[in-house]
Amino acid sequence: MSDNYNAIIIGAGIIGCCIAYDLSKNGYRTLNIDFQPAAGAGSTSNSCGNVRFYYSTRDGVALAYESAWYWHHWREYIGVKDPRGLAGYHNTGSVFIKNRVIDWPGVRNNFESIGVKYEEWDLATLQKKIPIADFHSFYPPRRPDDPHFLDGSSVWLEGACYTPESGYVGDPQLATQNVECAARARGAAFKYNRRVTEIRRDDLKVLGVTLDNEEQIDAPVIVNVSGPHSFKITELAGISGNDNIKTRALRHEVHVVPPPDDYSPEEAGYHTNDADIGAYYRPEAGNMILTGSVDPACDPQDWVDPDIFDNQVSESQWQAQVYRLARRIPGLPIPNQPSGIVDLYDVSDDWIPIYDKSDLKGYYQAIGTSGNQFKTAPVVGGMMAELIGKVEQGYDHDAAPIKYKLPHLGLTIDMAAFHRNRKINRNSSFSVIG
Repeated sequence: MSDNYNAIIIGAGIIGCCIAYDLSKNGYRTLNIDFQPAAGAGSTSNSCGNVRFYYSTRDGVALAYESAWYWHHWREYIGVKDPRGLAGYHNTGSVFIKNRVIDWPGVRNNFESIGVKYEEWDLATLQKKIPIADFHSFYPPRRPDDPHFLDGSSVWLEGACYTPESGYVGDPQLATQNVECAARARGAAFKYNRRVTEIRRDDLKVLGVTLDNEEQIDAPVIVNVSGPHSFKITELAGISGNDNIKTRALRHEVHVVPPPDDYSPEEAGYHTNDADIGAYYRPEAGNMILTGSVDPACDPQDWVDPDIFDNQVSESQWQAQVYRLARRIPGLPIPNQPSGIVDLYDVSDDWIPIYDKSDLKGYYQAIGTSGNQFKTAPVVGGMMAELIGKVEQGYDHDAAPIKYKLPHLGLTIDMAAFHRNRKINRNSSFSVIG
């Protein structure tokens, strides 16, 4: 197999593999390099795999809703037989609890302009659909050591929005390996257990990379899709001070708890976003409930070096998330021992990703994916492939950002929304909600 590559992709998570797949379909000879032992073995493997459509910006909603087609038609998208099997999509629907954090009228306007299928549930409907829950408002979210944590509430929530096409991918790593398999069938190559230690360049353009075994690989295009390591790769490229929007790594936990007696999450549960208690939750394998934080103000943010961080569940955050969930679900059993996963988010300054070129010719970025872009990866793969193809042919994306047509919705995304030099988007939730 030839070692002459048109593009080197740093990272083999879900977005890196999707970019390889689409570039390969466009005739590029690609190489993904990852320090992990397999595709999707990094932070992607610990993704919650949620597929939901409520984002705080129109472009975020459009990207997410376009992605639904891929998850509902995964076999068709992959197009090859993977001997490991195909990742399954759990089409539970998603419940967005109306709250004082997210602008529901704004979300509704975006849904209607894009054509998202949704239902509005009043309080009575919400109580009927999820009878195990107490739908009093407990806002603002608090931590268990707050003296007001157990305060009662006489205020009822207004209701919820339900999107029937939403759900979650139960095995995000297998989904990534499916895309790897499809990309390999198109000629893409992958190199694992290797770190990029240098991005070689001259004054104007990239030349290639050097690996930790001193191997040098040349290519005219390099794509940074390195997740929580994105800012370190940007430093290697020598342009860390160039972009207006920066990225960094945030340590994050999700936890798993058993359901109340006589309740089966796998049969009756929804993917739910509940900013009123500062949490999201959904069914998990083994008929359990998975819950995570939507980053309320009371939860500390732990910015870390992605190569040096505590990957053990902390007692304090486990209590905060599980006890908050127990306020919503009063019959929730509280285990004696914490159970969950710790990994990293790749977070931009406004929690909206960068999908862009750079000031260095041939260097591209799909970074700042902030724990909420797993679902959009198949769409981002196509969008980045079009960006790279056009810019390499001389298109000035900085002067006139590309308008990307979503293949299934037929709508256009203004890629200025994901530009590296955009102003911080004040319409963002500034949280994992995006």
